[in-house]
Amino acid sequence: MITMQHVRKTYKVSKRDAGFSSAFKALFHKEYEYIHALSDVSFTISDGEMVGYIGPNGAGKSSTIKILSGILTPEEGTCLIDGLIPWKNRIEHVKNIGVVFGQRSQLWWDVPVIDSFELLKEIYKISPPAYDRNLEQLTCMLNLSDLLRTPVRQLSLGQRMRCEIAASLLHDPKILFLDEPTIGLDAVSKLAVRDFILKLNQEKNTTVILTTHDMQDIEALTNRIILIGKGKVLLDGTIDDIRTGFDSTEKALAAFYRSHNI
Repeated sequence: MITMQHVRKTYKVSKRDAGFSSAFKALFHKEYEYIHALSDVSFTISDGEMVGYIGPNGAGKSSTIKILSGILTPEEGTCLIDGLIPWKNRIEHVKNIGVVFGQRSQLWWDVPVIDSFELLKEIYKISPPAYDRNLEQLTCMLNLSDLLRTPVRQLSLGQRMRCEIAASLLHDPKILFLDEPTIGLDAVSKLAVRDFILKLNQEKNTTVILTTHDMQDIEALTNRIILIGKGKVLLDGTIDDIRTGFDSTEKALAAFYRSHNI
């Protein structure tokens, strides 16, 4: 189970005007702006749930995922995932989670995909039988057999994302964080990724937290959404809670953003 209670995260960002004189002044006197990425965020997610974590750009979605995965430490609040505090029990915690950032890669760019998988096997200390079993299953489910010996830089975006998802699941995590997993993918690749995620949840009861701007992903994969804006949870419910009276989810969501001035 995942529990976040009253979590706050603030970033200190330096600011200056354009031009050489402003750059010179900034060497001696820097001006800062404090950005409240998360302000009193609380929610609970049960084992096996598939949850869409949505909101506009800058709402705090990625900050939440980074806190849940142990990358960031909040200033205030508590977070427990299966009894562990992510940023304090990080080594033990990462054994139970898989993370896919759509705009960042965990695969080595210039070597074949299988070499990255072998490296992850050593990092997570996966036993040879478990590694072979998971690799065979993921290769079959994600259709990777023709990709494993190809350098990552030679893969299309859709092919790379399938490999990224496989890499995040080699160690059989209980929880999967997906941050924009279908960004830039064509229709066929999106369908393949969605089908795989559904099958993973059904067969292994994997908890999935999906962050995306693609509402078709949300509608296809999740029953519950947590909508965040300006660092605060604005809605914890279903798509139907905001879609009433609109002929598309995108229009309903845009109207919701406007009504909350986000």
